[in-house]
Amino acid sequence: MTERSARSVSWQTGVIAEIIKQTPSIKSFFLRPCAPFSHIAGQHVDVRLTAPDGYEAMRSYSIASSPSASNVIELAIERLPDGEVSPFFHDIASVGDEIELRGPLGGHFLWPERPAAPVLLIGAGSGVVPLMAMIRQRRDLAQTVPTALLLSARTRRDVLFADELLSLEMADPTFKLALAITREAPVRACDFARRIDSAMVAEVIAWLHHMPAHVFICGSNPFVEIAAEGALMAGLDAAVIKTERYGG
Repeated sequence: MTERSARSVSWQTGVIAEIIKQTPSIKSFFLRPCAPFSHIAGQHVDVRLTAPDGYEAMRSYSIASSPSASNVIELAIERLPDGEVSPFFHDIASVGDEIELRGPLGGHFLWPERPAAPVLLIGAGSGVVPLMAMIRQRRDLAQTVPTALLLSARTRRDVLFADELLSLEMADPTFKLALAITREAPVRACDFARRIDSAMVAEVIAWLHHMPAHVFICGSNPFVEIAAEGALMAGLDAAVIKTERYGG
């Protein structure tokens, strides 16, 4: 699927069907679009808010739900104190509200249609959202390509989708999860008690037994730079590394 320009995708209304608090700073908002919606894991939507005086604020949010899910899409939104859009969702939005959205958008950060070689996913905080869509699509399609997720978070409470990821790892021997907990000691012996670095990336790659053919990295600009450098230092070709960066 080629990338769709935002200009070619119409705005539509999505109704908030459910809100779930995931971590101290992240909530999932389940939106039911009014028009048919079909996406690929890794894509995002634009969300637009319009004030009574006509002022508009727009942000892009990755889709967390699997493409094979129902007609409800999940957006996991982190509350940023200096943001224009995220405080509205956390402090004001409620079930039944109508939200303007446009999508799906994005054509480079996509789960491969039929992955045959190992896949490495690296994320930090809410950067795991598009990676979670990939993991869920992989599960729903019963794909068994070896896949490892290296996920950084401040504390165990800040690990988005923690219970689902841990359950999936227990049920699927071809999926490996490594947590990099930066502000407290990790609970599991296989996890790390430091920020992601090159040595950590190399160790997780070794778990796959073969060099990954696809690497997806999502997080803040500094995080993406460090993780991508680690993948390169581990001997991966830059052509297999795809990145997505988030802002406010």
